[in-house]
Amino acid sequence: MSYTAKDYSKLIGMQGFTETLLKNHFTLYQGYVTNTNKVMDALTQMLKEGKTATPEFAELKRRLGWEFNGMRLHEYYFENLGGKGDFPKGGKLEKKLSEDFGNYETWEKDFKATGSMRGIGWCVLYQDMTNGKLINFWINEHDVSHPAGCNPLMIMDVFEHAFMIDYGLKRADYIEAFFKNIDWKTVESRLK
Repeated sequence: MSYTAKDYSKLIGMQGFTETLLKNHFTLYQGYVTNTNKVMDALTQMLKEGKTATPEFAELKRRLGWEFNGMRLHEYYFENLGGKGDFPKGGKLEKKLSEDFGNYETWEKDFKATGSMRGIGWCVLYQDMTNGKLINFWINEHDVSHPAGCNPLMIMDVFEHAFMIDYGLKRADYIEAFFKNIDWKTVESRLK
């Protein structure tokens, strides 16, 4: 089974994101889909040929996490964009954020501070599936630092490719634009 790149062209025209930035980002995402398929095909072939005890097999297995998570995190990211950014008051997400952070504003402050940290990576609102707690995490690389047993609710890409074309080094301005375009309905639908 191969993966197919999804079409996120509906996001073109979003406030604070130029067409050039988005098209470059879509191309990068499509590369992750292509490479996920290539790595999985190569691993399948090596398995059929009995080449699982080779360094090449081991390296491809390691590479799969990078390509697959690069694909999937971008899908979550693009899918939680395209809204108007108006946080829905009174819903199950607000209730849960209030339980775990005191209120929405405190959660937002924590999320933005996490996303503003120096470095490249991802800022992710995760739900711990063992107790339901919501936690903001910094993820350095696609294939490391993801908390085991957690469900991603909202993803913000903070690799430079996500903002530098439009914002240069002004990551805080990008984060503000991101918040103006969150599709909260999608984020809330991921809550278990």
